[in-house]
Amino acid sequence: MFSRVLGFTIPYTGSTGAYVEHLEPGHARVRLKDRRRVRNHLRSVHAIALANVAELSTGLAVLSGMPPGYNGILIGLNVEYSKKARGELLAECQCTVPSFEERTEIPVQTTIKDASGDVVTTATARWLIGPQN
Repeated sequence: MFSRVLGFTIPYTGSTGAYVEHLEPGHARVRLKDRRRVRNHLRSVHAIALANVAELSTGLAVLSGMPPGYNGILIGLNVEYSKKARGELLAECQCTVPSFEERTEIPVQTTIKDASGDVVTTATARWLIGPQN
């Protein structure tokens, strides 16, 4: 249910069909099924679909731990592709949720693995988080 509401709230992210498998402050696991909608012409998951799932997993992990009155915005995303992504994929992000009084940029890393456990993508998202203005 959570994944469907998330997809409705963020339509582009919802288009990937990603499923939030686990979520707690500082930790998110997002599953992506390999299907035609997210494929490229090389019969693998499209690079931008992988980047989208990387952004989603980092955002969920870091923002789920923010206190009331705080928010965040993605200001950069560095994505590295190690292997063609095929089959069911799992993005996992673990981070420390920082505590501070002013808006601060923090890097948050995630990895995306295939069903055999091989890393297909690593990404570092730069989030600007802090009290709402």
